[in-house]
Amino acid sequence: MSAISIGQAAILGIVEGITEFLPVSSTGHLKITEGLMGIPVDDTSVVGFTAVIQVGAIAAVLVYFFNDIVRIVSAWGRGLAHREQRYHHDYKLAWWVIYATIPIVIVGLAAKPLIEGPLASLWVVAGSLIVGSGVMWVADQMGRHKRGEDDTGFKDAMLVGCSQILALLFPGFSRSGATMSTALILDLDRVAATRLSFFLGIPALTGAGLYELKDAVGAGVGTASLVVGTAVSFVVAYASIAWLLRFVAKHSFNAFVIYRIAIGLLLFGLLGTGVLTA
Repeated sequence: MSAISIGQAAILGIVEGITEFLPVSSTGHLKITEGLMGIPVDDTSVVGFTAVIQVGAIAAVLVYFFNDIVRIVSAWGRGLAHREQRYHHDYKLAWWVIYATIPIVIVGLAAKPLIEGPLASLWVVAGSLIVGSGVMWVADQMGRHKRGEDDTGFKDAMLVGCSQILALLFPGFSRSGATMSTALILDLDRVAATRLSFFLGIPALTGAGLYELKDAVGAGVGTASLVVGTAVSFVVAYASIAWLLRFVAKHSFNAFVIYRIAIGLLLFGLLGTGVLTA
């Protein structure tokens, strides 16, 4: 019997699709949802499943930003073949995404036992949701929002890429929240910060999903559940990306800050009263 039913997979796919790119922590919401459905959050197959359905959300990014990705990859290819093309911003951006992914890969592999063990606790998720909210609010307030995507450099990409480690080690902090906050501190405008967060997330999350696939399938999650969860997360994530880019063009991140604090406090309450176990 599958560790996650098809119905549960669909629900988790919806949660993943909505929250993967919003700065509210997809990992935190998935763990809360799994806990409410009685699914053990630290089970190896469950951890693998949540990583795999992220690929559906990443596929939505690939489709939504297809033209941008083709432009960047094409510039990278031209730069490899022709030295004079290496001054193009898109060529440099392609390398920056590669370089900025290396730190999270190293930490992810080295700290895997901690990430899947003690740090998977819902107490950690609740605390990270609230602490991450404070970081996001400060970043949005102090950022001058004066730099666009074409103004980004190597330092920006590396700092934003390394900030993903916070979400890796502290589920609930939010990968998109950490990356967007860092970009805002670096004075990128909200749209540029959001787009950079998307681009940097593609290799990291795709790699995590493929790496965890063996655990998800081999440890008790049925293929049907994986397919349903991934497909649902793709559809919902595509709609979520389109909405987020329109939202950040006109609004601050305050709504996300308030929501994260509310969810964090709710989670502390559920844990404290025994409704959920850590």
